[in-house]
Amino acid sequence: MEKEVNHQQASVSFAGYLKNRFQLPDTDIKSYSPLTLAYIGDCVYELIIRTFIVEQGNAPVNKLHKKVIKLVQATAQAEHFYKIEALLTEEETSVYKRGRNAKSFTSAKNAGIVEYRTATGVEALIGYLYLLNRTDRILELMEPVIDSIVSIS
Repeated sequence: MEKEVNHQQASVSFAGYLKNRFQLPDTDIKSYSPLTLAYIGDCVYELIIRTFIVEQGNAPVNKLHKKVIKLVQATAQAEHFYKIEALLTEEETSVYKRGRNAKSFTSAKNAGIVEYRTATGVEALIGYLYLLNRTDRILELMEPVIDSIVSIS
């Protein structure tokens, strides 16, 4: 019985855990603006990348940072989108497009407007899935990036 409890706890996403632990109210995810979804999605995307980089072995922080930056910049996220585009469901494509088309008041330092908007769409999709507790789906969609990290090492 103890194993069942541990398995159930392990299957709860971090977002779900926070919601339960702090009794956060249920919110209709569709009510969030695409830039709000991108805001949280950016963090989740980077956390996944940082985790995989760190798990490759201990290294000076500056070296870790340089590896991570190459993988999370708008250009890399835009390339990532084109690798997963065909895998997206209709709903996921809709969320991506809402993020891509959102009017942002910021711009990327090292990317063009098309790359920046594509990256914002990817981040909105990741944020959407995160808030829906769909960690499994996020990791499926992150596989092309994760595979590139593994192949570099």
